[in-house]
Amino acid sequence: QVIRIPGVLLVLLAFFAYCALENTSILWATTYLAGDRGVNPATAAAFASFFLLGITGGRFLAGFFADRIGDRTLIRGGFLLVGLGGLMLLLPMETHAVALAGLALAGFGSAPIYPAIIHSTPANFGRQHSHAIIGIQMAAAYLGSTLMPPLFGALSSWVGLWLFPIFILLLAAMGLVFSERLNRLVDAR
Repeated sequence: QVIRIPGVLLVLLAFFAYCALENTSILWATTYLAGDRGVNPATAAAFASFFLLGITGGRFLAGFFADRIGDRTLIRGGFLLVGLGGLMLLLPMETHAVALAGLALAGFGSAPIYPAIIHSTPANFGRQHSHAIIGIQMAAAYLGSTLMPPLFGALSSWVGLWLFPIFILLLAAMGLVFSERLNRLVDAR
């Protein structure tokens, strides 16, 4: 019954996309940097950890600004920063500094999305439905986290590791589109 509430499917798809991009980045960034970009494996691993440091630092900072700027801005800005980081990963440069910085930026952009989606649930759907909707949001999160990294692995073994930034960009775009559609739906109520 909860899935029939207008907008619930949109938030589930946005959450799925976010968790898919986060976990695909965590699991495949080092392989992409070392295997496709030719970055020294130790440097690639260090900068892949910057993705996680970006999430940690970004969540800490987002906590200070969450009430001032709101969940929508945090979600929108987060997906846009992930997209910018993905574009930086795509740039063909002799130096890998831009790609490495792009990965850290994607981590920083990822930081506020998960908590802001959860926090906005009562405002978007009402307190009476929040517990049930948050429960199925967790299911969507686990599906994205579980299914998409292996899917990327299968695709990259067939197509190539160069697909990594495009995969991340597509997931970020998917998350942004569905969250913005949810915003319009909520505003129309």
